[in-house]
Amino acid sequence: MKFLRTRMLQLLVDGLVVVLALAAAYLIRFEGSPPRPYIKQLLLIAPYLMLLRIGLMAWLGIYRLVWRYVSLRDLPRIILSMAAGSAVLVAARFGIVPLFKAFGFVVNPTYASVPFGVLTAELVLSTVGIISVRSLWRLLKEEEVKRAHNGHAAGGGSKKKALLIGAGSAGVMVAREVTSNPDVGFQVLGFLDDDTDKQGRVVLGYKVLGGTERLGELATELGAELVVITMANVPARTIRHIVELAEAADLRVQIIPGLYEILSGRINISKIRNVAIEDLLGREPVHLDETMIGAFIQDKVVLVTGAGGSIGSEMCRQVCHFGPRRLVLLDQAENPLFHIHRELLAAYHDLELLPVVGNVSNPDRMKQVMGELRPEVVFHAAAHKHVPLMELNPGEAIRNNVRGSRTMADLAHEFNAEAFVMISTDKAVNPTSVMGATKRLAEMYVQALSATSKTRFITVRFGNVLASEGSVVPLFKEQIARGGPVMVTHPDMKRYFMTIPEASQLVLQASTMGQGGEIFILEMGEPILIVNLARDLIRLSGYRPDEDIKIEFSGMRPGEKLYEEINLSEENATKTKHPRIWIGKCTVGDKDALVREIEGLVDAVVGEGVDSREIRRRLTMAVPEYQGAEPKSVGNLAANPPAVAAAGYREPTATAADPA
Repeated sequence: MKFLRTRMLQLLVDGLVVVLALAAAYLIRFEGSPPRPYIKQLLLIAPYLMLLRIGLMAWLGIYRLVWRYVSLRDLPRIILSMAAGSAVLVAARFGIVPLFKAFGFVVNPTYASVPFGVLTAELVLSTVGIISVRSLWRLLKEEEVKRAHNGHAAGGGSKKKALLIGAGSAGVMVAREVTSNPDVGFQVLGFLDDDTDKQGRVVLGYKVLGGTERLGELATELGAELVVITMANVPARTIRHIVELAEAADLRVQIIPGLYEILSGRINISKIRNVAIEDLLGREPVHLDETMIGAFIQDKVVLVTGAGGSIGSEMCRQVCHFGPRRLVLLDQAENPLFHIHRELLAAYHDLELLPVVGNVSNPDRMKQVMGELRPEVVFHAAAHKHVPLMELNPGEAIRNNVRGSRTMADLAHEFNAEAFVMISTDKAVNPTSVMGATKRLAEMYVQALSATSKTRFITVRFGNVLASEGSVVPLFKEQIARGGPVMVTHPDMKRYFMTIPEASQLVLQASTMGQGGEIFILEMGEPILIVNLARDLIRLSGYRPDEDIKIEFSGMRPGEKLYEEINLSEENATKTKHPRIWIGKCTVGDKDALVREIEGLVDAVVGEGVDSREIRRRLTMAVPEYQGAEPKSVGNLAANPPAVAAAGYREPTATAADPA
């Protein structure tokens, strides 16, 4: 009923606009009251013109447009309907008299021939009138929402006073959303923009008050409580600068989603959120060759090991986007596996998703899985990744990272998989940790196997990922939530970082490029000081580093480096056609000798009475570049790792996020 009332009101308003436009056109044409015959002409054609205009607008879908949201993109359709109506009037002017005569009717040409001046003026006035009533209605509604915003804030509501940083297209979209949506949690005081051409101008009713250097001054003057960064693709240094200015002015900072989030369709520009550490990282969106990836993944059986982990779960999300025939999610931890399976079921109803509980270091179980499911593409993300824990438990690192990787690679070869993609780490380069050495040994085996297999064996190596489970970001957040201190191992500790989606997307892209035996190295940008990362997180949490939250240094842990490396010097990494992916050429060693070393290591792990020193000795023989040291007070951890931390291992300490 409300819809019918609204539609009738719209038709009535448009009809009134057309009639008034026609009357005004006659007044303009005759510069006052028209002669009597033309008054009769006006009265005669007014109802027909009204029906013609409304009929054409209905036919062209004008009445499907909501008046409250009319915009510039709707104008061409309105103008087209108006022009079509005038074309009919011109045709009638020349054709109506001959038509009536043909049927034997006598028509007074004075009544039938509408002056061209009237037709022209009526077209302009009707077009302006139809657009104006819709624009006026939108302005009234937006003003109504704005008054509601202001009234809510004045009445003690929760809406905060905000300054928008950036008066470009993204800022306009946010301002429009604020104006039209009463549920947005802040009221806009104005824009700040460093573009001097915009300063002093008005954007959607909000003035551009000045540049960002005036943030503190304007915040005090206007009583601002919040800063919203309304730029869709802004450099990290700019965000950092704004955060520092806001911190000095005691303002909260929020930001619209990044450009890659908006373009992917996962999130709307109005979903304003707090500034995250990923924003300060400043990684550019990844551009993928989706045709190549689609040809690699579509309609195939894909298996992802470690599917419940940070990288493994994101790999599953990315793979689903390209429509595999079946996705097998393999993990030994049932709870993370349950959660990622449930998430994918909700998002991809038409895909066949099969969760499999199993350990990659169990050859019998893995052979059963590979033999029954016959995956054509395997992404091997399962690994023990925590450097300090693997220093204390080297036997488990051998079991999972070496034996597990060899098992999966051998089975991929045995069951004729098309491709096997192993996810590795920068810690495999000149390793000083057990974790890095075991991943390097797995790389070496996969490369050696590639030389004799029809399966394409590809290794993709990258550094640390933000926000992975057990990594530095969530650990720092926990310490900040407890009131500190934030524990950092060394003031000069640096790491390379990338986001989980970025790493997973580049792994997919690299997978399509390899012929077999390559080590692809993902571009990581510039290394970041871990202590600066800690300070950024403290600021983003609303505290002042070294004042509200202290930072303490605990010393480097066993197996850690001050600086991570990306590639071995002998690899001579070169660029690929993708700007973010490099390729390293490594010399493939003797496979038989490598197998003997691996079997000796595995035997040492499962043997009775073999301590961690012997494991490290054998690991050094297998990986000559490995230079590890025995952790203090470790004891015999090879065969039966203890559940408690050994002396010298400090739980709250963190240096960097490890790849999943």
